Amino acid sequence: HVWLLWLFDRDSRSAAKSKVRPPRLDGAKTGLYSTRTPHRPNRVGLSLVRLLAVEGDTLHLSGVDLCDGTAVVDVKPYVPFADTAEGA
Repeated sequence: HVWLLWLFDRDSRSAAKSKVRPPRLDGAKTGLYSTRTPHRPNRVGLSLVRLLAVEGDTLHLSGVDLCDGTAVVDVKPYVPFADTAEGA
């Protein structure tokens, strides 16, 4: 597995609201940093995807939740002992 850091470049909002209404809270407002809303002030996304193969400078991935053409800023290895929260 690898972590993809990418940009929410298709979100047309100019500014994020500090409070959002996630579906799981049935309309109640909560701070955006306590949610997984894509409408964030920094517009940076993080996705964990499966690394299937590496061929030269090409990564073959599965489970990618990005739109075609989305800018990927960085790729980081998934390190189980550091990236797994025991009991989470």
